[in-house]
Amino acid sequence: MSARGSRGTVTIATERCKGCELCIPACPPQVLEMSSEVNAIGFRYPILFRDGCTGCELCAEICPDFC
Repeated sequence: MSARGSRGTVTIATERCKGCELCIPACPPQVLEMSSEVNAIGFRYPILFRDGCTGCELCAEICPDFC
């Protein structure tokens, strides 16, 4: 990650995601957005669309499916 203050990155289990989008507003640096593609079960999933993930794990804490 090249963004200033970046400490890590998130790995998303895209095939388990049910597209609830709770992680999007929970992300303080606002680096997540929903994909335009769908996973095997038919849901769009979050992706990192830019550098800046701080590794805060708020997205993981709010995810009901631990994706």
